[in-house]
Amino acid sequence: MDEIARLAGVSKATVDRVMNNRAGVQDHTRKHVLAIAANLAGEPAPSASGTVCLDFVLPGGSNAFMADLVSQIERRAELRGDVDVVIHRVAGVDPEQTAATLGGLRANCQGVGLIGLDSPSVREAVRRLIASGVPVLTLVSDISHVGRMNYVGIDNRAAGRLAGYLIGRFLPGAAGKVALLAGALAYRGHEEREMGFRHVLSESFPRLDVVAVREVHEDPDRAHDEVRALLEEHDDLLAIYCIGAGQDGVARALTETGRDKSVIFIGHDLTDQTRHYLLSGVMDAAIDQNAQVEAREAIDRLVRAVRDEPNIPTTTIRIQSVFRENIPSEV
Repeated sequence: MDEIARLAGVSKATVDRVMNNRAGVQDHTRKHVLAIAANLAGEPAPSASGTVCLDFVLPGGSNAFMADLVSQIERRAELRGDVDVVIHRVAGVDPEQTAATLGGLRANCQGVGLIGLDSPSVREAVRRLIASGVPVLTLVSDISHVGRMNYVGIDNRAAGRLAGYLIGRFLPGAAGKVALLAGALAYRGHEEREMGFRHVLSESFPRLDVVAVREVHEDPDRAHDEVRALLEEHDDLLAIYCIGAGQDGVARALTETGRDKSVIFIGHDLTDQTRHYLLSGVMDAAIDQNAQVEAREAIDRLVRAVRDEPNIPTTTIRIQSVFRENIPSEV
């Protein structure tokens, strides 16, 4: 029992409950402990060529980038043919729902990809999964101090710095006000984008002043209302940086007020929506990350972890600035 507990990363009490078929143990933990016990007893391990069962816990809602990422994950799994993927969409700004989803995954889940808030309840749910032997990989926005196996996504602080640099170069020598809209700053990625944005303005464009930071909880209608209020309060507003979802609301507010050609608008991710806004001139630039690459890397790394193959060190996904003149063709 001591050896099983050590190898499984659980307590002796948990091993005792599993071996004596008593209640109080989650299904995936029970399966993990039994697999360790079988291995120690010399029973054959499952074939490395078998299907790997992966669960992805991602924000729900109308975020076009998330919809694209879901599509790319499903497509990558289909192309590989050796991966069974289940995708769970949860309220992105509800950490308790995310934690509950992580605690109730299917019994045969072997690895988890997660986009979640960096909150105590989510961190604890991740730690429990990892302690039970299920590798967890973070996507798009990292989560600190949980022992996750890897992070697949962009350098979000660099993305925020790029947004600030672009606004500064769009407004050479200008002095005035800029606003920032965040989806939810409890996402570590959104917090890092804000940090990078503020730092580059203070370093290189000190005459541009961040007069407002609004959290819109990834809601386009709320973003619309916040931008309308900002434009009424600051008729000299020069630029808006939208960190997460809500870009549809920003574009609508700028168009309705006739400010779509006078206020610089920087957003994230190349989607059908942002393509339209770039072409119409409402949006000046989109800072893009490659959902296809992120899906491929996440699945490949989780499968390697499940099959106990050498881990690939964390590497950041390349970002690019997309303008109306360099919009790539759709793949």
